[in-house]
Amino acid sequence: MKTSRRNFLTFALGVPIAGATLAACGSSGPGTENGGGGKGSGGTYWYLSVDPNETIRRNSLDRFNKAKPDEAIKGNAFQNDAYKEKIRVAIGAGNAPTVIWGWGGGGLASWVEAGAVEDLTSWFDENPDQKERRFASALAPAMVDGKFYAVPAESVTPIVLFWNKKVFADAGLQPPTSWEDMLALVPQFVDKDITPFALAGQSRWTNMMWLEFLFDRIGGPEVFQAIFEKKPDAWSDPAAIKAMTELQKLVKAGGFGKGFASITADTNADQALLTSGRAAMMLHGAWTYGSMKEEGGDFVKNGDLGYMNFPPVAGGTGDPSNTYGNPGQYYSLSSKATDEQKKAAKDFFSTQVLSDAEQSDWVNMAGQVPIVVGVDAKFKGLEDEAWLQFVYDTASKAKVFSQSWDQALGPVAAEPMLANIAKLFGLAITPEQFAQSMNKELAK
Repeated sequence: MKTSRRNFLTFALGVPIAGATLAACGSSGPGTENGGGGKGSGGTYWYLSVDPNETIRRNSLDRFNKAKPDEAIKGNAFQNDAYKEKIRVAIGAGNAPTVIWGWGGGGLASWVEAGAVEDLTSWFDENPDQKERRFASALAPAMVDGKFYAVPAESVTPIVLFWNKKVFADAGLQPPTSWEDMLALVPQFVDKDITPFALAGQSRWTNMMWLEFLFDRIGGPEVFQAIFEKKPDAWSDPAAIKAMTELQKLVKAGGFGKGFASITADTNADQALLTSGRAAMMLHGAWTYGSMKEEGGDFVKNGDLGYMNFPPVAGGTGDPSNTYGNPGQYYSLSSKATDEQKKAAKDFFSTQVLSDAEQSDWVNMAGQVPIVVGVDAKFKGLEDEAWLQFVYDTASKAKVFSQSWDQALGPVAAEPMLANIAKLFGLAITPEQFAQSMNKELAK
């Protein structure tokens, strides 16, 4: 695939935004047909299943179909992994749905290269309020070569360092304020037969989150920017080597316990370690808050859950306010759709996506923060107000809010990276060997 001129760093660079989130991305159940249909000919819309997110998406579609029956759009929900394969095949065959749900970034760029999605720049130009009302950090992953090919939607999800307050209190220890503190805490928890950091290593992308922050805190976001731009030997940057070396120090010290490579994120087994007190900390996406609240007994209710942004590394040049994660979700329009279907999709984008009713659904039904400037007014008085405010502050005050590496690169480029990260965590390769292998990928 041709390298597109997207800039990995064109996120919220010191621009205040009014939001954050605790979004969950999941999958369960077979593909199910939702939404109106009626006498309209607005085409189709594919999106991810799992409630409450699925219901919120369906509610928005139902509201649109009721308001505009002549443009009714038929919706279908799919499991996460099934959706990825189905949308890949559909786009390859030229049979994509009218409205395509996605993650933006590298995946979107591949759709643009295939000529599968519509250029929506003129729609944004004609509706400037649609850009202005969204978080600045959510816009870049919707763009390729300076043009919009997706509408930023739903919610923003930073990655968070969670900790169990009760475990720390019982151990007589304080939460870390630096990377050095994190390393120093490891033997103290190991001695008490407590896993310092819960990690679902088999899922691989969970491992990636650790490197994202270490690369950033040690060398700043410019280190991965060079990798994103495929600069020769970018993985051999001294900051990258140091980050991987520090990570392996943590592994060798027992920071993730035994058997972490066999734990999967899909089962929430890593979260169970934290909520049960068998682990002291966990680095994970903000979307896990909801599942910990639902599945962790009284852990969240009792106030035992602590959270913070990833601490700084001594001597590092990265701004400690920087964060990683998902700046939003993204709705694209199939370039193969008819003019009538394209009009219906754009009307849907204008009237229902991030409408006031949908915002209320995301906040009240899912405990998530939609990517709308000023949405924080909806947090007041909610049970989860403190958490919402934390995530809001993390996202809105970040000097740089970067998209997760695998989403920024896209699936083809991400696969060898994830495979090598797993080897790095398994101590099967050294940082230098990792860099050598990944530098070869840059040259392809």
